[in-house]
Amino acid sequence: MIVDSHQHFWELSRFEYPWLGEVGPVLKRDFLPDHLLLLLKEAGVERTVVVQAHQSVDETCWLLDLARQKSFIAGVVGWVDLKDPGVGETLDELLQEPFFKGVRHVWHDEPNDDWIMQPEVIRGLKELAKRQIPYDFLTFPRHLKFIPRILEEVPGLCAVVDHISKPPIARGDLQPWRRDLSRVAHETNVSCKVSGMVTEADHQNWAVHDLRPYVEAVLEMFGCKRLMFGSDWPVCTLAASYGEVVAAALETLGGVSAKQKEALFGGNAERFYNL
Repeated sequence: MIVDSHQHFWELSRFEYPWLGEVGPVLKRDFLPDHLLLLLKEAGVERTVVVQAHQSVDETCWLLDLARQKSFIAGVVGWVDLKDPGVGETLDELLQEPFFKGVRHVWHDEPNDDWIMQPEVIRGLKELAKRQIPYDFLTFPRHLKFIPRILEEVPGLCAVVDHISKPPIARGDLQPWRRDLSRVAHETNVSCKVSGMVTEADHQNWAVHDLRPYVEAVLEMFGCKRLMFGSDWPVCTLAASYGEVVAAALETLGGVSAKQKEALFGGNAERFYNL
């Protein structure tokens, strides 16, 4: 059973998505569960984790409502205002929803790279750790240096790095991404999503061999127990179809054992998010 640990929905009439203005017309339309359902069946994916795309609790509640309606949605990674002094109460309310499984903030779009080091944010992350709620780190490679410092401040935080931290695959550069992500991987309570790679490659001319060095690197860093597959649909459609993303992941991770493959493509996500 394949679990897609990272995909999105959005509805343009419901919420504003300013970041869509930077990515071109392909993504400027609604992407809803019925648009994904056939793609899942064709690719052999049974369940997904839907991740926030708009920074509001209202969107989190909307995604939770979708999860109640669609059986393939196994969990929701939503958004809360980590700087809000009342974030604990908000989290307690969300925890009443069985599909609420984690929190993400679009850190890599913050004007200051060290956004996460603010005392108010650290206080909010401690509220997550207190409740054993996972946190998704959305980073570019330049942000990785802050993660070990955050985990020192919030030692109980269970976290995952989205999209292998978006290394510059189109240029073929491995450093300093590899060095800095390796330091993060030393923190045993951090996992990593093998996702979002095709959009960091050459959108028109990428091939599986472009992705392979990066997948091999994270396999070495995190091992098969702390990696999970994610499609990043529909963002991935800038460079590839849903089926192509699944096929590329299966090929680049094809050298592992059957048991390890089962973990990478399902079991690890189920355990991490308590699906």
